[in-house]
Amino acid sequence: MSLEKLANIIFPSVHKTPEYYIEKYPKRNLKEGAKVTRYAPSPTGFQHIGGVFAALVNERLASQSEGVFYLRIEDTDQKREVEGAIEDTIQTMNNFGMDFNEGMTGQETSKGEYGPYRQSERAGIYKTFAKDLVAKGLVYPCFCTPEELTALREKQIAEKITPGYYGEYAKCRNLTPEEAIAKIEAGEEYILRLKSPGNIENRVEFHDLIKGDISFPENNQDIVIIKGDGLPTYHFAHAIDDALMRTTHVIRGEEWLSSLPIHVQLFEILGFERPQYAHIPTIMKNDNGSKRKLSKRKDAEAAVSYYKEVGYPTVSVIEYLLNIINSNFEEWREENPTADYHEFQVDLDKMSKSGALFDIIKLNDVSKNVISKMKADVVYDNYIAWVKEFDAEMYELVAANEKMSKEIFNIDKEGPKPRKDYAKWDEVKEKVFYFFDELFYKETAEQVELPKTLTLESAKEIIKVYVNKYNVNATSQEEWFEDLKAIGAELGYCANRKEYKANPDQFKGMISDVAGAVRAALSHRSNTPDIYTIMSILGEDKVKERFEKFLEV
Repeated sequence: MSLEKLANIIFPSVHKTPEYYIEKYPKRNLKEGAKVTRYAPSPTGFQHIGGVFAALVNERLASQSEGVFYLRIEDTDQKREVEGAIEDTIQTMNNFGMDFNEGMTGQETSKGEYGPYRQSERAGIYKTFAKDLVAKGLVYPCFCTPEELTALREKQIAEKITPGYYGEYAKCRNLTPEEAIAKIEAGEEYILRLKSPGNIENRVEFHDLIKGDISFPENNQDIVIIKGDGLPTYHFAHAIDDALMRTTHVIRGEEWLSSLPIHVQLFEILGFERPQYAHIPTIMKNDNGSKRKLSKRKDAEAAVSYYKEVGYPTVSVIEYLLNIINSNFEEWREENPTADYHEFQVDLDKMSKSGALFDIIKLNDVSKNVISKMKADVVYDNYIAWVKEFDAEMYELVAANEKMSKEIFNIDKEGPKPRKDYAKWDEVKEKVFYFFDELFYKETAEQVELPKTLTLESAKEIIKVYVNKYNVNATSQEEWFEDLKAIGAELGYCANRKEYKANPDQFKGMISDVAGAVRAALSHRSNTPDIYTIMSILGEDKVKERFEKFLEV
């Protein structure tokens, strides 16, 4: 009776029972094998690429099993909440093609029958379960001050004892209900702790869906479950939420492995069926030969905003993350070059058990492949959306020259091996600038790239003749090149490599030098798509103007 009295004094306004909530949130009516997964961030900052990685695993497993993927906001640490972080989370996930079936849809809005989906709005639920545990003698009030807890920890460390609040070191653990009531009535501040039944001599055997079979000692710490502000700790809240929201699979970062003994114990004490757990590897970076965790502070690519700022298409980032999630994605993509990535089946059994290495070079390869398969219209739409936000000068030029821009983006697109020029949109300008007079004529003579075998004067000599002799009506690359060879031969350049090697003194150089001069005059660059295509896009008038201006360089 005295335990019940204690529970009523601590929670005088709680009148519901755990059974009420268990009935209110019944088992979901889903097909067999359907997974219920969640993304459950704290709104303490903006999105990290590791969050997108974790969310993508959860979303794919729920979606491909015709289950439910929901968003829960874990905001019990309200002092650290960042304004706008919830909207940023939702926006980020939507940008990366992930839509939540249930959960928060904005700062104050949500959808679904298993809410509230924000922990700060679920206080009544947590208190109901805490009150029940107090009445059962499984949870007790602890009146220790922060100073007392610090002194205890220092004493344990000095005596080489495992630090913590447990067993004989749990000063308030064995207070009688009457003693606890007297302290509460005297106005002493308190928190609520779990009276752990664990013994570290006992081991718990556990199967993790990624790590496999693992074992660990039982938890013997009397963890805090309700803080001084009345809100629960993460451990207590997540166990109740995952149970009542009927989560079947908790897929989270491996940094939570150390909390597993606590979580397993909480599910047992609360009498809930435990979800299956999968601990995904931490995203690592190769730093001068050694691996380290991808860091928000040190690595630009850790922030999700980076990918938008430099212009990676979101689908490129998704495909790269799928490569990290399952290494067989790359093989699948080769076998299914035009398939939507949603058709790929993510499999936890095929996930790496250790740190997933984030490789920006590999991301660039994946992204070049993705962009190369986009139709010119799609590239144009993506690019103009990006420059509108990040490059006002380029936006004006591309928008004013839509037809030409689409022709540029269509260069070598139609064949079996499309060009792979760009990994991200911030690389486009440097590779196409010469099509736009406004950018091209800003360049100085020092920026003109010529073949190593050719001087500027030699290049001008070639152009002086070429501008008056080239066939403006060539209808194919082959016809254009035959014409170039004929003009080159007249100028003393050799078309046959063997012949040139045998008698180098008889020639000024190779036909490739003639082509290099034409390329430099039109683009100022030594590495471009084929010259005939460039001339076709620029048109006769602009080509002649470029040749004449080159002679003035």
